[in-house]
Amino acid sequence: MVRSAEIRRAGVCVRPHLWVTGAAWDHASMPEPLTSTDLEVVASVGGFFALRLAPSGNRPAEAGAELTAHGQGAHAEVAAHDGPALGAVYAGHHAPIAFRVTKVQSAIGAPQVRIAVSIAQLGLAARLWSMALGSAVLHDRIPDLDPARLHWDPDAAAPDDLRLTVPAGAPSHPAAAMTPRPAGDPAPVILAADSRAVADLSAIVLDQHLTPLTTALRAQFRIAEGLLWGNAGSALAGAARELQRWARRERRSEVAERTRTLTGRLFEDPRLSGTGTFDGPVFRRRTCCLYYRIPGGGVCGDCCFDAPPS
Repeated sequence: MVRSAEIRRAGVCVRPHLWVTGAAWDHASMPEPLTSTDLEVVASVGGFFALRLAPSGNRPAEAGAELTAHGQGAHAEVAAHDGPALGAVYAGHHAPIAFRVTKVQSAIGAPQVRIAVSIAQLGLAARLWSMALGSAVLHDRIPDLDPARLHWDPDAAAPDDLRLTVPAGAPSHPAAAMTPRPAGDPAPVILAADSRAVADLSAIVLDQHLTPLTTALRAQFRIAEGLLWGNAGSALAGAARELQRWARRERRSEVAERTRTLTGRLFEDPRLSGTGTFDGPVFRRRTCCLYYRIPGGGVCGDCCFDAPPS
C-alpha cells in the first residue's frame, strides 16, 4: 500500500488539502506591496500556501524583501536548479512536465501514465490556488504570479517547488488594487473589493496558469479536459477548506466568511461551474482524479464515487 507520508518523502504530494489575467490591472491605485512578513502569514495556513522569493542571480531572498504584486522590467534569469519559468513550460518546453509525470508515476506506482498526469496537475493547481487565494483573503492583495517569473522545480515538493524571481530594483506595481473590506465585517455580501478580487484571481490563476497548463498537458498526454478542470475545482475547494480551518484556529470569522464569498464567486466561472457541487461547506466533484487506481489508493474526500469502482 502506498501511504501519503511515503509519497511526500519522495517529493510528491498526492491529494493536497483533501481531508483535508484577463482583468484590467489598475496601476493608478496601488496598495502596499506584499512583504516577506505578509507572505509568512499566508504560509502559516499550510505548506501549499508558501511562496519562495528568489532575487536576481538566484540569491536567497533577504529578510524583509518586498514582493511587488506586479513588478515590471526585465525578468531575471535563475540557475537551472530553480527550474524553468512556467511560462516556458506552457509555451512548449515539455521536458519538465515529462520529468514530473515520470517522478509521480514512480512514487505512487501508477499503472497508467494518465493517473500520474492527473495527480501532478492537481498538485500544481493546489499550489497556485493556495498562494493566490490565501493572499487575497488575508491581505486584500494578490502576488503577481507572472508565468515568466514563477519558476517550477519538477523534482521538488511544496513549498520548495515554486519560486518567484524578484528583479533587483523592480518598482512596486500592484497585481490587484483591491479595496480592503471593513475590519471584522461579517456580512455575507459581495463588495466591490470582492468583485475585483474574483476578477484578479481568475485572471492570475485561471487565465495565466491553469488554462495554458491544461493545453500543454493535453498536447503531450492523452487525458480528458474535464478531468483536469475537475482537478482545478477540487484544488480551489481544498485551498478554501484549509483557509477556513486556519480561520477557526485563529478565531478569525471574517477570514472564513470572505473565503466562502470569494470561492463561491470563483466557482461561477464557466471553467469551474460544472466541476462539482457544494452541500453546505462540503464539495463533491463530478469527475474523478483517478487516485483510486493506484495500489491502495481508495477514493478521495470529494470524489464522485462513494467507493472505488470495481
